[in-house]
Amino acid sequence: MQKAEEQYQTLYKLQPEPVTTPEIKGYDFNQGVDFDALLNSYANFGLQATQLSTAIDLINKMIHWRMGPNEDNEDPNTRCTIFLGYTSNMVSSGNRDIIRYLAQHKMIDAIVTTAGAIEEDLMKCISTFHKGDWQANDKEIRLKAICRIGNIYVPAANYGKLEDWLLPVFQEMYKEQKEKGTIWSPSSMIKRFGEKINDERSIYYWCAKNNIPVYCPALTDGAIGDMMFYFNYKEEGFICDILQDVVALNKKAMFAKKSGLIILGGGVVKHHIMNANIWRNGADWAVFVNTGIQYDGSDAGAKPSEGITWGKLRIDAEYVKVFSEATLVFPLIVAQTFAKHFQEAKRV
Repeated sequence: MQKAEEQYQTLYKLQPEPVTTPEIKGYDFNQGVDFDALLNSYANFGLQATQLSTAIDLINKMIHWRMGPNEDNEDPNTRCTIFLGYTSNMVSSGNRDIIRYLAQHKMIDAIVTTAGAIEEDLMKCISTFHKGDWQANDKEIRLKAICRIGNIYVPAANYGKLEDWLLPVFQEMYKEQKEKGTIWSPSSMIKRFGEKINDERSIYYWCAKNNIPVYCPALTDGAIGDMMFYFNYKEEGFICDILQDVVALNKKAMFAKKSGLIILGGGVVKHHIMNANIWRNGADWAVFVNTGIQYDGSDAGAKPSEGITWGKLRIDAEYVKVFSEATLVFPLIVAQTFAKHFQEAKRV
């Protein structure tokens, strides 16, 4: 051993120092199948397993700060506001039911999502999505009136069913605009959708019931926008005011005592939440789950620390990015955070 150290110093001009970080070690299945212990072992597993463990730890910190006074926080007004962002494919997949659980039990304070995530939640209350095939012959399934989202099949007829349900809701909202002067925003529209669908399987039913605002700055970018376009031929002048929601979301971030971000995917949902947090000089904690890389300069792929340069994350913020497709890891994250600490995670 001494000889090796001398070699490092004389030949390579290195000064070896002991490594004091935890030893990399995996789970021993000789102990039996214990999923809690397995996930706990991820802390020192290495690679993305350790990133996942860090994500779990940070979300548990957000939950800890939702409880008000505790050993870290004596101020009863200092609570963490949790912002959840996700792209539409999360609702296409089984993650829809995981997100619904969070809304049902008031475990999040605000949602930012895309148009597809609104319409597909409503469609799943009216009809069904099915397991498909990544390698499907897309020309053939087009002729069978099947739409494909990765390995998920969506019968094209679902959109007709959504239209039949949604157009009368638009008509009712337009009447309120004309008679009462109501100016709708994307979040107030989504709240009305949640009330009207009246289905406990729906994310937005629970958001409406529990007063969780859902912001969708690109509400027209999908079937809902197509149906607004069609509706406008019959009733010109139907208004959807995006500015109302920009003000509301920015104020929610501005007045948050502590701010925690959980963002699945990228694009508008990631940037919209992070941009709002500029108004408080950045979020305190952030967990990102996506597969984007930084080398194209996209916001989705940007390293979390890039957000510090914009004031989207505080200089002393704690953050992690898990490089993963979110259906693989988000159920595990929720199992080890919100579900495991159910009583603490519910909104006070």
